[in-house]
Amino acid sequence: MTKNTRFSPEVRQRAVRMVLESQGEYDSQWATICSIAPKIGCTPETLRVWGRQHERDTGGGDGGLTTAE
Repeated sequence: MTKNTRFSPEVRQRAVRMVLESQGEYDSQWATICSIAPKIGCTPETLRVWGRQHERDTGGGDGGLTTAE
């Protein structure tokens, strides 16, 4: 059974910020994400998606749609 939890934009931003600030402590971005996701209460894949969306919203990433679009 899956857990359908909605996270506020503030929680998402905090989680992404934690990943960005902690990247130097781990061997890879995925290791960083896997460490932080349980602290937030989400899956690592969810946190990875939030990070990719943050990259698009701030001008980085793969050129996908921003949240505003």
